[in-house]
Amino acid sequence: MASVDVTVLGAGIFGLSIAWECARRGAKVRVIDPHGPGAGASGGVVGALAPHVPEQWNAKKAFQFNSLVAAEAFFRGVEAASDLSTGYARSGRVQPLAPEGRALAEVRAAGARALWPGFAWRIETASRFPGWHLPGEVVFDDLSARLHPRRATAALVAALRAAGSEVTADAPLQGRVIHSTGHHGLIQMSQGRARAFGGGVKGQSALFAADLRDLPQLYIDALHIIPHADGTTALGSTSENDWSDPTICDGQLDTLIMRARDLVPPLRDAPVIDRWAGIRPRARSRAPVLGVHPFRAGEFIANGGFKIGFGMAPGVARVMADLVLDGRDDIPAAFHPDTCL
Repeated sequence: MASVDVTVLGAGIFGLSIAWECARRGAKVRVIDPHGPGAGASGGVVGALAPHVPEQWNAKKAFQFNSLVAAEAFFRGVEAASDLSTGYARSGRVQPLAPEGRALAEVRAAGARALWPGFAWRIETASRFPGWHLPGEVVFDDLSARLHPRRATAALVAALRAAGSEVTADAPLQGRVIHSTGHHGLIQMSQGRARAFGGGVKGQSALFAADLRDLPQLYIDALHIIPHADGTTALGSTSENDWSDPTICDGQLDTLIMRARDLVPPLRDAPVIDRWAGIRPRARSRAPVLGVHPFRAGEFIANGGFKIGFGMAPGVARVMADLVLDGRDDIPAAFHPDTCL
């Protein structure tokens, strides 16, 4: 590329989404990642775009809500530009409801009516979702969505290339520089400082050959079960602060799979066709870190989308493009890098 307006370091979901939003607005963009697109946490299999509960509302929850609302148009735009599927669908989410939890569910349903315009968190009979074989009552929200992480990253790369932008392993830095380098970047920023800026948490997940694509996602006993459009179903994920090898799937995932088979009848005899392990970036604030880079003059950072990166990506792309291209800072104060200093 003869001239580059924006260079993005890191080809995970944050980096690619920001690059696409900048390219969509007319910027020439270069994405650099020596490991390739989706090589880190964005290369998993889960893809749950699920909201925080509609209570104790704050700027982070409001930002996530707006991002989830924007996700359909965002990913449909990527699909149109790339001619590839991201696996996106606003399929909703089911959670079993114990009798002792009904009062809290009613409070949250009222919260959704006030805080989720156009969407609901409501109590339903489990028989409305017979494919999950659940008894009694459930909570259903129609805001949750799914996508296939690997398909989504591939579609973003194709959309960027179709727009005349570049995704490469190595190239010079030109234009405005955005650091979206995952947990490696957070660790590097922590070196030599009294407190860690952030780091990584290992996760393990699995993919079943179980075609449940017409069902909403299921959250049961802290397990996320995500039916994908391609006829597979994802299970995720562990959260591990200690590990010996970040890429190894071990007994912790085996335990997760056994629990899922015990709790979810459609998975009981379904073969596991893929296993994934990797490190997810988590800033010390546990919120995304967005804005002007605190240690590199004139550069920017977008990192730390721990567990909610895909759901936050459309909103992150919008505010980072506003900042980098137009100098307009609409980023919530809770996301600013100084929250981690």
